[in-house]
Amino acid sequence: MKKICILGGGAIGSCVSASLTEAGLDVVLVDQWSDHINKIRADGLTVISQEGEKNTKVIAHHISDLAKLQPEFDYIFMAVKAYDTQWMSKFASVYLKEDGVFVGLQNAYNDDLNAEMVGKKNVIGAVVELSCEIFYPGIVQRNTIPSGTWFAVGELTGEITPRLKEVQKIMLNVGKCDLTDNIYGAKWTKLIANSMTCPFSSLDLKNWEAVKLPGMFEFSVGVGRESFKVGQTLGYMIEPLFGLTNEDIGNAGENAAELVMKKMVKDVGPNARTHAAQDHVKRRRSEIEFINGRVSEEGKKLGIPTPYNDAVVEIAKMTHKGEIALDPSNINILFKKLEEILNK
Repeated sequence: MKKICILGGGAIGSCVSASLTEAGLDVVLVDQWSDHINKIRADGLTVISQEGEKNTKVIAHHISDLAKLQPEFDYIFMAVKAYDTQWMSKFASVYLKEDGVFVGLQNAYNDDLNAEMVGKKNVIGAVVELSCEIFYPGIVQRNTIPSGTWFAVGELTGEITPRLKEVQKIMLNVGKCDLTDNIYGAKWTKLIANSMTCPFSSLDLKNWEAVKLPGMFEFSVGVGRESFKVGQTLGYMIEPLFGLTNEDIGNAGENAAELVMKKMVKDVGPNARTHAAQDHVKRRRSEIEFINGRVSEEGKKLGIPTPYNDAVVEIAKMTHKGEIALDPSNINILFKKLEEILNK
């Protein structure tokens, strides 16, 4: 049986580990959060969802264990934050078989960085729509059940290969999984959707609560249109993610980004918070600089103004520094920051 490592035991990595273990695959979960690993070893991994509560005996290792165990994996699925990409993928390269496959189950745009660390021939890209949250060791809240979970996987070359189909087969144990010959376009489409929900992150609200605040939806649409324009100028074709079709996207026209966001917010359900909002609640660094910040960075290179994305990045920085506390009233600071940028 092929050996699989899930590198990163946050909410995504834990959910994937539990599902693959339940499917009878040879899986180990590796993470640096010692309390989480110890809890899983002692009591198993508990996943709570709309379908109920399930405890799974997942094999779990501390990241420091691998030096002694010296395993060789056929597949490494890395589920870490964008800011941990390079050192973690380099770490993973030591334990990946020469012909092994490395898949980044991540937000943002990290596949080329992973390829630099692991080797382009070993890397497959992935897009993830799996909403889940973790605040306590050994316990994960999964907001999207398997039938509402969606992945896309693609070779960086755009080819549809046997190993790509094998990765699809593995991920079908976690949720729906499509193959794509346009992984860069698919990744940018997900980045667009994420960029539109990142403005919610400092408001201390669930997604559905945030989007109902006066002016919030319109602000998010402004973010998405900028992200779409930058991606289009870079040459990325928007992909019909999250179960949408090419017809859906085509009929939406310039409102395609808005359609993608609405579908994503609906799929993750009423109890979900954005990944960045979860980080802010935990007083941890978020990935906003790698999502909205990436749009701003690329826009600057292309000469495309991105005031909406710029404002989101500025508010995230203020949150990280502790200059503002999480509160719905931060929407006023967000709008004021946008006005300041537009008036420069």
